[in-house]
Amino acid sequence: MYFKNQKFLFAGISRSGAAGAAFLLDRGAAVYLYDDLAADGVRRAMEALAARGARIVRAEELAAAAEECDILVLSPGIPIDHELPVAFRKKGKRILGEAELGCLYLRAPIVAVTGTNGKTTTVTMLDEIFRAAGEHSFACGNIGVPVVSCADKLGYGDIAVMEVSSFQLETLSSIRPHVAVVTNIAEDHLDRHYSMENYIFLKAKLLRNMRESEFAVLNYDDAAVRAFAKEARCAVRWFSVRERVEGAYLFDGALYFENEKITDAASLSLKGEHNLKNALAAICAAKLMGVPSGAIAEALSRMRGVRHRIEPVGKVNGVTYINDSKGTNVDATLTAVSCMEEDTVLLLGGKDKGEDYDKLFSALKGSRVVQYVLYGENRFRLLNSAVRQNESRITLCAGFDLAVHIGSVTAKAGQCVLLSPASSSFDAFSGYEERGERFEALVEEMRKEACGEQGGAAAGCG
Repeated sequence: MYFKNQKFLFAGISRSGAAGAAFLLDRGAAVYLYDDLAADGVRRAMEALAARGARIVRAEELAAAAEECDILVLSPGIPIDHELPVAFRKKGKRILGEAELGCLYLRAPIVAVTGTNGKTTTVTMLDEIFRAAGEHSFACGNIGVPVVSCADKLGYGDIAVMEVSSFQLETLSSIRPHVAVVTNIAEDHLDRHYSMENYIFLKAKLLRNMRESEFAVLNYDDAAVRAFAKEARCAVRWFSVRERVEGAYLFDGALYFENEKITDAASLSLKGEHNLKNALAAICAAKLMGVPSGAIAEALSRMRGVRHRIEPVGKVNGVTYINDSKGTNVDATLTAVSCMEEDTVLLLGGKDKGEDYDKLFSALKGSRVVQYVLYGENRFRLLNSAVRQNESRITLCAGFDLAVHIGSVTAKAGQCVLLSPASSSFDAFSGYEERGERFEALVEEMRKEACGEQGGAAAGCG
């Protein structure tokens, strides 16, 4: 692709869009910027890029800009069936995402991770493992660092560990990982992808370009993921907590790769069966990349948890607060609840993603949840599912702050308040990170108030 005679229209100036635009400006391309959001961060990013030569496109200029530009660079937040990409496709013009742009120019080999849940934790584990082995590794992609940011930083001897979302896979066709990991498949983003068949098709795209010299690391215990092996042209290895597979597996309380013991399960710093699965996926991928077993065991024994994923926030008046804002789908919330060792008040709600909430309330029967606080845009849909499952331990409210307050006055000393919404955050927040940070801020406000009134360790002031 020759940049100097190509005009690129960036639709959506998120973190990845801003990084992609800067990447192309550095290479002499003509860059046009459009975003219908008026957020301060977006405006500042566009102004900074405009100072470097980009052209800001207003809403009334968008049709003319689309005619003039050769290539559309689409934000992951904009669906591929939006009218703008549809117009580009009808004219036979190319549509890229930032991740596609990055993969076209990334020199380092890629270890890519996709799936419904566990992506970020597995990517973080792999990055820690490679660093423990002395490799120059960089975690990028959906984890928060744009892929194009790595294009100039990583050489042929380095490693890009890339988290890949289904949104990115809509416009990602050039990726060819040396190792591709698929963690699991469960209902998610059906408001965007319409059906499970389409969602599974997008996840399988990660393996499309791989050949005999590369490896797919698949979850043997997940039937949908296991089926990916039928179409894979690359070598396939597995990870499993149930079977002794060709790859990584759990056996007699230890984690193995190809009959070699890597570490005891009890030595993992992150607990829970979901983290055993994540660790096995990381072990399998790392061993295929030639990492010594000792470096793997060391990294897994000292790794800290991922932000906003079953993350303890603190204790106020004997109530423990847990931030699982990253739990944006039903399966993630079920995993979080399964980790609770005390009776729990569960905060659920946000923007609907088309999931089956009947499944959620049915699966939580007999769990440690003693009360549900339903909030947000989808609260009535959650309520209807709860009623269908004969669940009456419900409090209904509109706003997030009120939901947290209700959770705090409902929970008793010795219990937990768990934010694990089973929903996206986009009804009220810019992302799950902002929602989690707001939760933490509210807990801190409650702690300060309790300390002012009571003082002492009982209120969490120690």
